[in-house]
Amino acid sequence: MFLVVLAVILALMHAYLWKRLVKDTAAPGRSRRIGTAAIAAGFVLIVCALLGPRVAGLTGAGWYAWPGYLWFGLAAYLFLVLLALEPVRLALRGWVKRTPPAAPESGPSLDRRLFLARTGAAAAGAVSVGLIGVGTTTALGRPDVLNVPVRLRRLDPALAGFRIAVVSDIHLGPLAGRGHTERIVRMINEAEPDLVAIVGDLVDGTVAELGSAAAPLGDLAAPEGTFFVTGNHEYFTEDSESWLSELERLGVNTLRNESTPIRRGRGAFTLAGVNDIVGARRADGPDFERALAGADPVRPTVLLAHQPVQVTEAAQRGVDLQLSGHTHGGQMWPFHHVVSMVQPSLAGLSRVDSTQLYVTRGAGYWGPPVRIGARPDITVVSLQSEHD
Repeated sequence: MFLVVLAVILALMHAYLWKRLVKDTAAPGRSRRIGTAAIAAGFVLIVCALLGPRVAGLTGAGWYAWPGYLWFGLAAYLFLVLLALEPVRLALRGWVKRTPPAAPESGPSLDRRLFLARTGAAAAGAVSVGLIGVGTTTALGRPDVLNVPVRLRRLDPALAGFRIAVVSDIHLGPLAGRGHTERIVRMINEAEPDLVAIVGDLVDGTVAELGSAAAPLGDLAAPEGTFFVTGNHEYFTEDSESWLSELERLGVNTLRNESTPIRRGRGAFTLAGVNDIVGARRADGPDFERALAGADPVRPTVLLAHQPVQVTEAAQRGVDLQLSGHTHGGQMWPFHHVVSMVQPSLAGLSRVDSTQLYVTRGAGYWGPPVRIGARPDITVVSLQSEHD
């Protein structure tokens, strides 16, 4: 259903782009036919990028996924910029209508309308290409490493300075492969965390297709181990159980509605993890009661949960800190406004009642390989006691 709705939206968007970029700027003839074909081809490329890997698998998908997703991003910004120019276009169009022609046979009003249409299209193209260039460079570049201190009540001073590397939304798939994983693993290991938390949306494909791309996760080095919770994308493949087995083989511990104590000296805290909300479609959804059943009430609890919205239940159960991803920080401004409508936080540290929520912007991307106003990151959360 999501893909059907998205296809309808994309079709309407491309119809608008055709009107403004082709019909309004080119007279009937060869140029208009070429422009029409290009807009239609762009729409087909996006549909292929969205559906092709699901239907035909990831093998060989890169040749159409890259141009398809890049056009997706470019088309989105062309649409937004042209919409922003609509008031200007309408105002100038009225001015053109009020301007009397110098000579009836020359049709200067028509010439001015064509000039305005072409100028608007050129401006939209220049702005959109510039944005996509910057956004693609950001998305494909090195993630930021953020150091975030978080004070927890009841944290034993022996655990002060305990470092948790939080990474999310790696999104291995048709556009991101083994090199992407290797860089992330190298950066995490260079940060020398005590524990690594991968909070969902690791893969967009099967173990057979992406097992080698995920293999470098076995090189993660943290004294207290590496832990994983499912994201919504883990349930978009029929291979989710195989992925959990593969991660266990790589030494990545999956917390499936369960918890484990993390100890240092005389101090300890409970690390818990819940499945993603989408898992409920497969009778594998979040179970907070089960996940927190082993939590020690006199020690702090750190919860791994892919979606920030899960903090509502976490707060009701007295969780001290929830670590999440999912939002990509909005990924492409101004679409972060849409994400903000359904999630309590886009990125960073916030509070819901007595529970602190930290949301990473993620180390990858989904859809267009573009990030604007939301740089990728790997976060090292440093736990501090209230008395430090």
